[in-house]
Amino acid sequence: MLTSLSIQNYALIDNLQVNFNSGLSIITGETGAGKSILLGGLSLILGKRADLSSLKDTDQKCIIEAVFDVSNYNLEGLFKAEDFDYEPQTIIRREILPSGKSRAFVNDSPVNLNSLQVLGERLIDVHSQHQTLQLVSDDFQFEVIDALAKNETLLQDYKQELKQYKTLKKELKELLNFQAEAIKEHDYNSFLLQELTEAQLVEGELEQLEEEYETLSNVEAIQEKLSESYQLLNDEQIGVLSLLNTLKGNFQKLKGYSSRYEDLFNRIESSLIEMDDVFREIDALQDTLEANPNRLEAVHSKLLQINNLLQKHTAHDVTELIAIKNELEEKISVTENLDTAIQQKNNDIDNKTKQLNSISKSIHDNRKQAIPKLVLQLETILGSLGMPNAQFKIDVLFGDGFFANGKDELSFLFTANKGGQFNELKKAASGGELSRIMLAIKSVLSNYIQLPTIIFDEIDSGVSGEISNKMGDIMLSMSKTMQVISITHLPQIAAKGHTHFKVFKEDVDEVTRTNLVKLNHDERIVEIAQMLGGVEMSSSAIAHAKELLN
Repeated sequence: MLTSLSIQNYALIDNLQVNFNSGLSIITGETGAGKSILLGGLSLILGKRADLSSLKDTDQKCIIEAVFDVSNYNLEGLFKAEDFDYEPQTIIRREILPSGKSRAFVNDSPVNLNSLQVLGERLIDVHSQHQTLQLVSDDFQFEVIDALAKNETLLQDYKQELKQYKTLKKELKELLNFQAEAIKEHDYNSFLLQELTEAQLVEGELEQLEEEYETLSNVEAIQEKLSESYQLLNDEQIGVLSLLNTLKGNFQKLKGYSSRYEDLFNRIESSLIEMDDVFREIDALQDTLEANPNRLEAVHSKLLQINNLLQKHTAHDVTELIAIKNELEEKISVTENLDTAIQQKNNDIDNKTKQLNSISKSIHDNRKQAIPKLVLQLETILGSLGMPNAQFKIDVLFGDGFFANGKDELSFLFTANKGGQFNELKKAASGGELSRIMLAIKSVLSNYIQLPTIIFDEIDSGVSGEISNKMGDIMLSMSKTMQVISITHLPQIAAKGHTHFKVFKEDVDEVTRTNLVKLNHDERIVEIAQMLGGVEMSSSAIAHAKELLN
């Protein structure tokens, strides 16, 4: 609940500090005294956007701070989800700087306005003319029915399943779109893959083929040079091997004279071994080398094939071509297996549909059971609020589509007159009747769910006498389980409060200021007497005020 509110430099307020208690708190004051300013300041705490017009003194910053006791609200999960520091006594502060910049804090940690609005909705419910308009919306009407139907857990399960259902539907659509595009490309990809497959590509083969092509293209020149080299090595007179053998024999005789000759002998012997090995390899090459026009043509064809593929796929080497081939294989495989994937996705959607239908049916059944109870309570309360002929005709029809809160289509009809035609609330009820209906709904809801602090902003407009007395009784009853703050102009309601505040304007140094004070018992008598009879209080007004307070 709201325990304190501090406002500095806001509109007509210089500095205001007020403490609130549990139960029913009343705020009264003349028209234009500044009750709307209080609500405006409180709305900033709840996340409303601000501007420089909010500042009383544009050279000073505006600070609005509220303290809430949230120990009984089970808000730990919300604080964690929004990354707030949880404290049982939570402090929310808004600052509007002269530059126009606005800052918000929860327990001294900066927060954004969206998160503040989420928290604010769980702390204070301001009932104004705007919220009365919510009464005619399907979403709000469903919330009321579901509170009595105790559908909270089912709705959480439903929303989780619905989210997964929508994800599956999106994935199916993407698969179908992909399949449509893939089918267009399938034939072309298959052709490209066939070309690459027929090429029987092997990493590194391009370099080997180019070398083989050079060899086969120059067989005669190579054979000529190999033959010449063979003769240079093996000639009996001047062949390198013959000369090296002679050289080796000379130093074999010299190596005994000096180690230097022995070193030379070893080097000559090593050279002879190496040259003998060269000779044998040249001999072997001559044996294997022969003109092969057929092989030359085959190598040439393979080279043309590979180079054409490199150019076609803008690849740098065979390795890239092999990677492209693998990618095409995967695309074609995916395309050919899409039917299986689509079928599996459809099966998943069918299973999720069954789960959603099952949960939706339970939600529907609970709503059907709760509606007669809701109708009876609303009509009973409205009867005491001067609407004895008020009747509701509420029904839910189990539909085909999945909506945000189930499959039900809601019919929420009303008539204020006996024998009158049932119609939608916005057509069948006047503004004053809507206010009383909303009060009745809030009263019923307070018995089923933990409502936050509720502020009724002149909900009693257009009523008087015994009806206002009944409205006060309803607010007083609600205040047993929650904090209720009522801004009212009716003495019958003002007298019901456990605590009474008065908003007033005063001129100080030719400057108008709005202030708020808590009234004691005697001051309440005066305030209520003035509400009854005007500024010139009669003895009967004072007596009546005392009677109301007693």
